[in-house]
Amino acid sequence: MECPECDGERRPFAVPSDLRENVPFRSDTVLLCTRCLAFEPTDDETELANYATISDELPDDPNTAAAMALATAFLSSLALHRQHIDALFDYVEANGVDPLLVLDRLADDPELQPNFDIESRRQQLLQLRD
Repeated sequence: MECPECDGERRPFAVPSDLRENVPFRSDTVLLCTRCLAFEPTDDETELANYATISDELPDDPNTAAAMALATAFLSSLALHRQHIDALFDYVEANGVDPLLVLDRLADDPELQPNFDIESRRQQLLQLRD
């Protein structure tokens, strides 16, 4: 499925049940562009993708990778999704992964081309979390 934002590939990803309370749309599935990270809730559950297909820089644990990928996608609108990002980052940290370090690595991933600057949003988020 083609992304309307960047013509990249959008795939359906399952939102793990323990993360659904931390996403604004409470959906079981999200369509997520593997290039620009544009997302939308969906009911499409055919051939659910693995979050590791987005970037090798995501954590190995599937649920932690899902939390990190969703939190990164939500950075597109930090003001609207801050509470969700904070909750997802807390989840990632509770699983032994530093979400800010992962953001650093994602910012350097040449395959990702979000419509926002990951590094700038990381800095803004760091200021807000202090």
